[in-house]
Amino acid sequence: MVRVMRFHEIGGPEKLLVEEMEIGAPGAGEVRIKVEAVGLNRAEAMYRAGRYPVQPQLPSLIGYEGVGTVVSLGEGVSGLKTGQRVCVLPKISQGEYGIWAEEAIVAAHMLLPAPEGLSPEQAAAIWMQYITAYAVYEVAKVGPNDAVIIPAASSSVGLATIQLCNWAGAVPIAATRTRAKANALRALGAAHVIATQEEDLVARVLDITKGKGARCAFDPVGGPYVDTLAQALAARGILLVYGGLSGQPTPYPHWPMAFKGASMRGWVASEIWNHPQRFADARKTVLAGLEQGKLEPVIARTYNGLEALPEANAYLESNQQIGKVVVKF
Repeated sequence: MVRVMRFHEIGGPEKLLVEEMEIGAPGAGEVRIKVEAVGLNRAEAMYRAGRYPVQPQLPSLIGYEGVGTVVSLGEGVSGLKTGQRVCVLPKISQGEYGIWAEEAIVAAHMLLPAPEGLSPEQAAAIWMQYITAYAVYEVAKVGPNDAVIIPAASSSVGLATIQLCNWAGAVPIAATRTRAKANALRALGAAHVIATQEEDLVARVLDITKGKGARCAFDPVGGPYVDTLAQALAARGILLVYGGLSGQPTPYPHWPMAFKGASMRGWVASEIWNHPQRFADARKTVLAGLEQGKLEPVIARTYNGLEALPEANAYLESNQQIGKVVVKF
């Protein structure tokens, strides 16, 4: 028996329960791991709350990003060995597996060797954020002096986007609701910070870019504000929407797009890691960035133990954090 985290009802962090469960041996194509640390994601919070595209089959396991050590291998698994330290990538539908647990069964295709020299917190906070943010390279193709608007900039993906933009020579413009996080965001690489509840985002972006507008807006929020982001784009700019944190319908801002020849499209990280060659290219870039110090996961707060997961989730959903929330087991 191992201790695992499950939830039996849709709702807030208080619905998360530590239970003892027999997880058994890994099946064909599966691996049993001892979990070292997990990184929390907004998608997991939305899944638990019933606001994710995939609805939970209750009771549900939860958690799909972290780092651990291989305990045993199922039939047909190659390229991994017992005792090996591995990163767990969220390459599944939520609830299919769950790693908020002392030990867990996962699909072998979710695992990568953990990069050398990283702490447990850092190793648990690599792949979701950088592969999600990689859209600014692969799709928007940002380069020197291109302005990029980054809403929810203090999130782990927001900070990853700032780092990738700086590495490319682009100009990261952090968008955050108030000025409370402005100094921290500048210290973490934002060239400019716009407090969207206190300032006119379009006017500020046009001022920063000398009237040109932004090459890209990389938005996890969605909802009606996409019209404002569209107005701040440059000619033939691109609005990438990778989340729905607003909880509101996201309209297509036709006229701002039409007059500029701009485009709007959705994005999820699986668009890369479900395509082997694209993922190989992105993985190579991320590992090079980590090795060269161009990319460095920012850890907002670390909690300890399974029992801390409800508190850690509440902190994540409070919007106070700057970076990734991690729980170590």
